Amino acid sequence: MSSIKLQIKTGSQKYPIYIGNNILNKLQKLLKENLINYNQCLVVVDKNVPKKLINKTLSFLPKKEITVHYFNASERNKNQQSINKILSVLLKKNFNRNDCLISIGGGITGDVSGFAASMFKRGLKFINIPTTLLSQVDSSIGGKTGINTKYGKNLIGAFYQPSLVISDINFLRSLPKRELVCGYGEILKHALITDKKFFAFLNKNGANILNLEGSLIKKAIYKSCSIKKKIVEADEKEMNIRKILNFGHTFAHAYEATLKYSQKLNHGEAVILGIKTAAKFSLVNKILNLADFMLIENHLKQLNLPRQINKFFSQKDIKQIISFMKKDKKNDTKKINLILIKKIGFPIIDLQFNESKINLFLKRELIK
Repeated sequence: MSSIKLQIKTGSQKYPIYIGNNILNKLQKLLKENLINYNQCLVVVDKNVPKKLINKTLSFLPKKEITVHYFNASERNKNQQSINKILSVLLKKNFNRNDCLISIGGGITGDVSGFAASMFKRGLKFINIPTTLLSQVDSSIGGKTGINTKYGKNLIGAFYQPSLVISDINFLRSLPKRELVCGYGEILKHALITDKKFFAFLNKNGANILNLEGSLIKKAIYKSCSIKKKIVEADEKEMNIRKILNFGHTFAHAYEATLKYSQKLNHGEAVILGIKTAAKFSLVNKILNLADFMLIENHLKQLNLPRQINKFFSQKDIKQIISFMKKDKKNDTKKINLILIKKIGFPIIDLQFNESKINLFLKRELIK
């Protein structure tokens, strides 16, 4: 399978994303083509990635000084303590700004590694090798890095673009179905906020995409990355149009935090629940029409994706859910800022709602 190259060009950085199967065996060539050179590199490795794949990837790196730091990737470990451990390795090994940090893992590993790279001597070269579907279609693109706190998700971080992203589809074959569902949630989100034709493609091929059918999974990743590329290039620092990428995420992040980032609900599943919640909230408030809402609902049902919040929460959780929604980084008033859709492919940004309105909506949803 040949690789596809997408060139990202933001105000702060220009870098390529390579998408394909077994493309890591060209790693040294890709580094050379993109003028990435270093004397030593720190490789932050997600412990969830099979060792066989890690060893294979490490073998493709240039024969220079390599330090490997294993990271137990989880939302609970996406914290300042993990950042400090990475920074300590860089300081102890006396890295300089011409050296390199490479992340091999999912979105959490990429977020933590990228944030550490942004902090070290005000910027270390950063290469992202995303190994999950979620990270390949979303978190590896656009330069958002950061950590969680007890006050909420991703409230501390920085915009820091990588020098290179390599998305090898071969990594995905080691993932359980639940992880593939996580990534699919972001692919679906990209379709819902920009492209009804892409949604129709997903509606027709969703099951085969989740089964990693060769040409379909490659097309889904490429299209999803292309959508995010255009948005990020237009608005790197999320001042305007990039806000649409948060569709479903205000609810999703609150759901995750309410469950204390437990395994009951991982990030991608929370995003799918958040998409459903935001779509239903759009419908109830006469923003989204019933026909488009039912297309979304039936798609989730057809693929057996998470769609009922009452399987995870009860009315006693509403106060905490809203508390986390109020702390969301997109809010700049006492109201809660939501990204909603008026029809598939047409989002609306900066809609603000009183806490009481969301409270009433969640009460009705959690009666069922």
